[in-house]
Amino acid sequence: MTFVEVSGLRIGFGAQKRVVSGVSFAIAPGECLAFVGESGSGKSVTARALLGLSGPGATVHADRFLIDGRDATGFDAADWRDVRGRRIGLVAQDAMESLDPLRTIGREVQEAVREAPGGSPERKRLAFDALHRAGIADAITRFGQYPHELSGGLRQRALIASAVAARPDLLVADEPTTALDVITQQTILDLVVDIKREGTAILFISHDLAAISKVADRIAVMKDGVFVEQGTTEEILTRPSHDYTRHLLDSSKHNRRVGPGKRGNTVLDVAGVSKSYGRRVAVGDVSLTAAAGETVGIVGESGAGKSTLGRLIMGLDRPSTGTIQVNGAPWSELPERRRRRIRRRIQLIHQNPLAACDPRYSVRRIIAEATRPGTAVTELLALVGLPADVERRRPDEISGGQRQRVAIARALATEPDVLVCDEAVSALDASVRGEILDLLAEIQKERLLGIVFITHDLGVVQEICDRVHVMKDGVVVESGWTAEVFENPQHAYTAALLDSVPRIEFPVTARVGGGDGAWT
Repeated sequence: MTFVEVSGLRIGFGAQKRVVSGVSFAIAPGECLAFVGESGSGKSVTARALLGLSGPGATVHADRFLIDGRDATGFDAADWRDVRGRRIGLVAQDAMESLDPLRTIGREVQEAVREAPGGSPERKRLAFDALHRAGIADAITRFGQYPHELSGGLRQRALIASAVAARPDLLVADEPTTALDVITQQTILDLVVDIKREGTAILFISHDLAAISKVADRIAVMKDGVFVEQGTTEEILTRPSHDYTRHLLDSSKHNRRVGPGKRGNTVLDVAGVSKSYGRRVAVGDVSLTAAAGETVGIVGESGAGKSTLGRLIMGLDRPSTGTIQVNGAPWSELPERRRRRIRRRIQLIHQNPLAACDPRYSVRRIIAEATRPGTAVTELLALVGLPADVERRRPDEISGGQRQRVAIARALATEPDVLVCDEAVSALDASVRGEILDLLAEIQKERLLGIVFITHDLGVVQEICDRVHVMKDGVVVESGWTAEVFENPQHAYTAALLDSVPRIEFPVTARVGGGDGAWT
């Protein structure tokens, strides 16, 4: 028996071309189906159709659309409200967009179980249980915090807790591990497997084939709104029949993209920087430098202090102690009026492109605000691999990967000397990620751009970073040349991170009965 059965699903928006064209799939209790494909392929809009959330102006048609035996083609607003949360839970791609900024995390999760019997004490117990299941260790503290007080990874885990709190029949997980470090990612993947074993049907959407291999029983490969290939996880990942599937598999490999290149003077100097919020030390005595033409990586778990350090480097917050210099100017000590003069020389590619872009503005206006006179917006869009017609759309009308590329175009518009990339490629599928990394490497070579690359993806660090700093609990526990740190880590935490790097494996259901499960 299947919980969801869809045949001939078609989705369009107004006069635009159809974005989903006749896809068919079914998901049974205790089964995980994964959608994989590049940004804009139609994965998320297909999944959201299961909750009646395809978007404003969407037209949805299907030959057959059953949810637990009920014909969803005739659902009204009340029917969809009954389905959402209780029968089908959603873990969205963008936690900051999904979480209410005016509600604490505790209230957010309790909202998902508001109809549970037992009143407030039982709702609170269920909320704490969900937070623990999502891998949030200090649940008591996080319970009373607001989304903006959490790191990107912790926000994602809070969103997962909200989705699983009511124990829905189907969990739709749209890029649930995108913003997570490798250790936390494994915790979430283990949680997804546990939920599946309890009998929950799961639709798992990701561009990370290694993550998919750990949880999915079947895979549907999507391109331009259609499924080009479907099969078991083993079949798709070991014996792909379609050229596009083989392309995705090739793109998932991490190969060194840059070699030793020309280096210039030091463009960024961080010396003994610390930042405290009350009694909590977010960054403790960190020092690093970046030369023109050099990429310096900063890695660590969620909450390690990476993004806080990035904000200090950008001048968005002042360090409690220590100094930061950009091109020899004492950036961290200048008054705001003088800092504005050189702000164009250091730019940020934000972790959350939707939060960084004004939702009322078109893409053209977002980029044009940062451009120098005479710079064409269409040229910048082409530089980051976006078609010219994107410039007329708003951020909520394009995919997550496309939004990130808009953010990159805006950052490059001022021709900066230093670029701070905070999880700049975490939301991108493998092939687009490779294109963006190649683009950054090419621009860096041409302009001798200094790059600070903040990420939880050790594979990306290995691809593009010359040197790496490993952070834990606000301090740097190890640093050095990337190749040396990866080949011979000196700190136990660095070794643990490297051991947790995801790789394609047999799914859990296929591993039962023995064997190490690793694929080569």
